[in-house]
Amino acid sequence: MSRPGGWWGRKSTPAKFETYTRWSFHSFPLIEFVTVGGPVLGRAGKIGPGLTALLVFLVTLHCALCAVAASHVLDWLRGQREQPRRLVWALGGLTAVVAGSAVAITEHGPAGRDVDEAVAGILLIVPAFGAGIVALGVRNRLRVLALAAGATLGSLPFGMPAPATLTVAAVVLFGGGFVAFTSVFSVRLLNAVYELDEARETRTRLAVAEERLRFGRDLHDVMGRNLAVIALKSELAVQLAQRERPEAVAQMVEVQRLAHEAQREVREVVRGYREADLRSELAGAKGVLDAAGIDCTVTGPTTGLPAQVQSALGWVVREAATNVLRHGNARWCAVGIRVLKGRTVLTVENDGVPENGGSGQGSGLVGLRERLAEIGGSLRAGPAGDGRFLLTAEVPLPSPSGPSPSGESTASPAPRTNVSEVTP
Repeated sequence: MSRPGGWWGRKSTPAKFETYTRWSFHSFPLIEFVTVGGPVLGRAGKIGPGLTALLVFLVTLHCALCAVAASHVLDWLRGQREQPRRLVWALGGLTAVVAGSAVAITEHGPAGRDVDEAVAGILLIVPAFGAGIVALGVRNRLRVLALAAGATLGSLPFGMPAPATLTVAAVVLFGGGFVAFTSVFSVRLLNAVYELDEARETRTRLAVAEERLRFGRDLHDVMGRNLAVIALKSELAVQLAQRERPEAVAQMVEVQRLAHEAQREVREVVRGYREADLRSELAGAKGVLDAAGIDCTVTGPTTGLPAQVQSALGWVVREAATNVLRHGNARWCAVGIRVLKGRTVLTVENDGVPENGGSGQGSGLVGLRERLAEIGGSLRAGPAGDGRFLLTAEVPLPSPSGPSPSGESTASPAPRTNVSEVTP
């Protein structure tokens, strides 16, 4: 079920938790039927076929209604349908009927130890599960407590000795309260998981918006002053030309110089935006992934590589971290950088195979391949088994012209980092 690309692997983390929560509630009716209906069926020969059929029918009907009510209430809590008030009231009423029937059998039905033991299971278990499921359909804490208290009072066999009555009351109150608390807490935990996932998406969008604002601010700072000066000098040149003043030529020369200067500054801003620094990208990827709950490790030095190689590998790390956040369900990721003879190899590995099975053909990876191909590099990406995804990028090193600034040759081991990647 959890194999890569399977039904479970295609679900997001919140969807997996929701599925787990739903099936937990769906298991309640099964547990109820086994623990209550089983003993009744086991004593069918001693308590009589008529009474056995009645008790099994009531328990089966209660279990089925619990399963349907749990499903509809969870849909309502997730905003997928309206609040199923009638269904919740029906379950509460049926729980009261089953508990009242068991009390009536205890006080007025056939005597015998087998009958008492069969009915005891109904008195102790059915109200607890009924109150727990009904508690999902109410929001008020006082109502949840009232449900547990009501289930307790409705299950009291007053015809029994006082110690037995108090024991039943204590067990039903504890069981009903525990199941109700567990139900409410599970739903709140499910909502918290979805809210955390939405917060992570919001943080990603805010990071993109912040970068756009920074880029716009830099362009405004660069172009605003130059364009204002160009406009003023152009206006002055027009006025001088209209008067046939020779100074108009000098002003237009100055306008031309300012235009070239503005063009150069814009290129520098764009170049700074487009070129990725490997060390900065690794630090940023680690910070973002750690904040998202993904164990990201960074190992090895990141200095001593040519600027062209660092820029190319920085883009690979940036795309990898983005894909892990947006497309994968990774719990860990790792980046390794090795400098071999004549080339630098970057490997990015994680355990979050994407929904499409990890083909490695997403548009983001296609763009990386094109970017690396321009400098003679290559990129390989795909599943590596056991739910892992492996990306390998190779970038050739420039011909060595001497020792590196650190005194080592350019073929010495270089930076290694860990960040994970999933296909876009």
